[in-house]
Amino acid sequence: MPEGITIDATADELASIKYNDDGLVTAIAQDVENGEVLMLAWMNEESLKMTFAEGRMVYWSRSRQELWRKGDTSGDRQFVKAAFYDCDADALLFKVEQEGAGACHTGARSCFFRQFGS
Repeated sequence: MPEGITIDATADELASIKYNDDGLVTAIAQDVENGEVLMLAWMNEESLKMTFAEGRMVYWSRSRQELWRKGDTSGDRQFVKAAFYDCDADALLFKVEQEGAGACHTGARSCFFRQFGS
């Protein structure tokens, strides 16, 4: 069974994250093995701290207005292998190990399976 790592982010690192007016920041999940972008979702401060503490991806569902631990219902869990934030501290990137069929709610491995101009 895959396992994630916990991350000991400093108070300064956590305080530097710039959330939007809704208290959210974008989070990209990328396959740690092959670099494929799996999905983009949203996190609030609580879900970010939970992700770091648990080593599993926890997001904020804008449609349901609740925390969403990836894979609790689908079994398609994501385990944290590394975490980064961009130069403006307004976007997060997680290298993850994807368990199960994939990251997309449609059943696809990646949410980015549609290509323009094809």
